[in-house]
Amino acid sequence: MIRLTTISFSIFMTFLCTTIHANSNAKVENPFLGMWTLDVEGGNVGWLHVHEDNGYLDASVMWVGGSVLPAGHVYLADDNTLVVTRVYEKELPDTKDRKHYLSYTLRFTMVKEEIIGHYQGPIWDGQGEVSQACIGKRLPPIGPAPDISQIKYGKEIKLFNGQDLTGWSIIYSGHENGFKAVDGELRNMPDQVEGEDHIYYGNLRTDQEFEDFNLRLEVKVPEGDNSGIYLKGMYEVQVYDSYGKELDSHHMGALYSRITPTVSAERPANTWQTVDITLLDRHVTIKLNGQTIINNQPVLGPTGGAIISDVFAPGPIYLQGDHGYVAYRNIVIKPII
Repeated sequence: MIRLTTISFSIFMTFLCTTIHANSNAKVENPFLGMWTLDVEGGNVGWLHVHEDNGYLDASVMWVGGSVLPAGHVYLADDNTLVVTRVYEKELPDTKDRKHYLSYTLRFTMVKEEIIGHYQGPIWDGQGEVSQACIGKRLPPIGPAPDISQIKYGKEIKLFNGQDLTGWSIIYSGHENGFKAVDGELRNMPDQVEGEDHIYYGNLRTDQEFEDFNLRLEVKVPEGDNSGIYLKGMYEVQVYDSYGKELDSHHMGALYSRITPTVSAERPANTWQTVDITLLDRHVTIKLNGQTIINNQPVLGPTGGAIISDVFAPGPIYLQGDHGYVAYRNIVIKPII
């Protein structure tokens, strides 16, 4: 039997406290750090980036639709649980200078190599609650920018025949189709009937799916209208009447809320504009009306409205149909081989 003297006990306790203090100060790697794509209940897509900023834990989130936004707050509830909050400012109708701040909470748990999440908060109009589950997969780092001068293309494919919607279909069968072939144009006409229930118009996608490619088309946007061109069903190139406006990640030719054009190249509303897009190795180059406005920039993840989360999987080209009276023509794609 070992007996501790007063001196040896004191030495032992000093050693024990020093060890505990050292272990408590040891930096444990946060398993949630990095970028994640989220498959959201109901067939939707999200994205999460957890990082450190000046020693503080921080995050950015894209949840189903809209922009990539900074988290209101993010913290580790324990070693295996991450909590992310988002706060939206909402003006109340028929009130003077009154606002509400809607708060949503995302709680994630690490399970093997995936994160299991739950999203909860008020419905936008304040009547009821949103509650959705999701599963997240870690995105590998994006490699260096590819050499686009060495691209080789396969056979050119004309996606729109100018006569009908052969090769296209509405993504969700319960939505109305506002797209029609008229005089060689693919026109979206999301008409509403005054006094009747709102009609939900669907997004139009190609039946074919593609990996990396070059896509060329022409688009005409009425004053104040907008639409979107989705690459692989995942990345939205914004279509918007932003002529004369300052550069912004939500304006014509931008990769929606992710990449801002370096130069304005828009034309006035109701004039045809040419869009030339090259997607290769998770990098995008966009030319608008002959000018390069985004040059071989990395795409960090899906944008709002994505229908596919796997950035390495093939996907369709799809056009937003629930926004405005936008027309397309001469839609041609060349797969990269």
